[in-house]
This record gives sequence, structure tokens and C-alpha cells, in this order.
Amino acid sequence: MLYSSAQDWRDAPRRKVLVFGMSGLGKTHLSGLLRASGDWFHYSIDYRIGTRYLGELIADNAKAEAMKVPFLRDLLLSDSIYIGSNITFENLSPVATWLGKPGNPEKGGLPMAEYQRRQEAFRQGEIAALRDTGHFAERAQRLYGYDHFICDTGGSICEWVDAEDPNDPLMQELSHECLLVWIKGDEAHTQELIRRFDRAPKPMAYQPEFLTKVWDDYLSKNNCSEAEVDPDDFIRWTYAQALSHRQPRYAAMSKWGVTVTADQISALTSEADFVDLIADCLSG
Repeated sequence: MLYSSAQDWRDAPRRKVLVFGMSGLGKTHLSGLLRASGDWFHYSIDYRIGTRYLGELIADNAKAEAMKVPFLRDLLLSDSIYIGSNITFENLSPVATWLGKPGNPEKGGLPMAEYQRRQEAFRQGEIAALRDTGHFAERAQRLYGYDHFICDTGGSICEWVDAEDPNDPLMQELSHECLLVWIKGDEAHTQELIRRFDRAPKPMAYQPEFLTKVWDDYLSKNNCSEAEVDPDDFIRWTYAQALSHRQPRYAAMSKWGVTVTADQISALTSEADFVDLIADCLSG
């Protein structure tokens, strides 16, 4: 690991961490807390994906929808209006909206072939954004003078690595740059995430093999065709399975770093609290 002991972590002139885990357990909350201290640079993987790697695709999707409206179409063709996404660390809706959901087009669904194409574009974008971590850590110090750095990852990071393989190139690269920190939830957190998702289902990125399996299972279970699938029903049905699928993958990643709980993260009120928490993990 990047820091060999609690003392090594406390004495380090530069502290660099990468937090991972299920969406909704405190990664962005922690990043915002450290950023607000004034000493930490916050690198958001999802923000980087949406602005650098999918920005043009997201804007083009919005323009395609606008072109269906005669009033907006005329304004676009005459360069009278500009359409772009307004992504922020706290609002990543343009990415999720572009990613979409598969199923009945009359209910906002995408054909599975198009959905898989977007999933693949997202996968490539996320891997590229993760590989930019070292660049942004160096840039944060060189350009802005930030000694400390936090990489705030998306929930799907575990889908693109094989953490059981000690030679996995992406895991090696990330663990060389940062201390990997798993924010682990318990069963109560999982059930709350499922309830939250059921109230407001949001698009997700899936490992291709997992997506193929759950899609085939859903069609078989409901005896329906692709065009008959209710998009929200499908992703609700898939969500709990996705969490279960990801849990052992997160656990394998945790062996490359340290583990904290979602409750410990939610209890933090300052940078000093976080430094103490990681020191405790490294001394355990």
C-alpha cells in the first residue's frame, strides 16, 4: 500500500486516497468535506466521464431530442441557441439520462443494441477517467498547489477490474497512486439503497456478462419481448442483483487498501477526523 503504517500516513507530506463502494454510501459527501477544508483536491470520476469522455455524446443526444421539436429545430439549425450539459459534482444527471434504460420506447426505453452501445462507451470512459487519476494528482499539486488528493469513484469501478489478480493493470496503477479506501455498507444500508432506488430508479452501468444474464432472465421470467419491457421495472428488478453481484468484487478490491464503514464516514465532521480514521485502519 502507498502508506505502510499509521505514522507513515500521518507524516506524509502528500495524502492521496481513492474511495470506492456502492453509490449512496458517502463517497461524494467525504470528498466535499475534504474539499471544503481547502487542502484537498477533489477528482470526481463521474464528472470527468461526463465532461471529457462522454460530453459530446451527451450533448448530441440532447440535440437529437431538440431536433424533434420544430421550434427548437429551427433555432438549432440557425445557430440561434446552444445546447450543452451542466454537469456538476453534485448533479450528474446528464450522464445518467444519456445512459438510459432498455425497453419499451413509448416508456422512454432504448433498444437493447443501443443500450449496450452506450454501456460500452461508458465502460471505456470510466476506465480512461480512472487512468487519469495520476495525471490529476500531479496536476493538482503542480498547478494549484494542493498537497492532498481524493479520487471519488463511481459505483461501477468494481466491474472493470479483476482484483483477485495481483497483476491486474488498473488495480496496480490505482494502488500505486492512491490508498484505496472501501466504504462498506451493512445489510441495513443495502435495504435502504434498494428502497431509495425503488422510489426513483436511475440508470446504472453493468458488466456486459452480468447485463446479458439479467436481461435474458427478465425476458424469460416475464415472457415478454424487448419492446414490451417496462424500463423502470427492469432496472428495479436488476438493482438488488447488481448490489449482490458487486459486493464480492468490492471485497476483493479492499485487500489492496483499507476498509471503513458508511456509518464511520457519515460521522466525520472534519479533515482531522478523516486522518484519524485512516490512521486507525492502518494501525489495526
